[in-house]
Amino acid sequence: MVTIDSVRQLALSFPETDEHPHFERIAFRVKKKIFATLSEKDSTLNLKLTLVDQSVFCAFDNSIIYPVPGGWGRQGATTVNLKKVKKYMLKDALTTAYCTVAPPKLAEKFLPK
Repeated sequence: MVTIDSVRQLALSFPETDEHPHFERIAFRVKKKIFATLSEKDSTLNLKLTLVDQSVFCAFDNSIIYPVPGGWGRQGATTVNLKKVKKYMLKDALTTAYCTVAPPKLAEKFLPK
């Protein structure tokens, strides 16, 4: 299990990331673009991924990482169950989401060379 505080600390560790309310969730943004939303009540984190990245992460175990139901999920929105995910996998998925929306200059630090 990954704690809410660990998620918040990890998300805010990315350059130029800030935290804002987003409906009943907490949104993490870079340059005003959301890359993750956190539901403390449900212990879930929704990530903005490409469809390719979504399929890779969901292939691991779809009880841990799975598409958001409906249209958002068909566009790459992906849910992470914080009660089941290992921290290393969460860090990888969150980094991928950050790089999906961050400007290239910020993302390049986290991309493989």
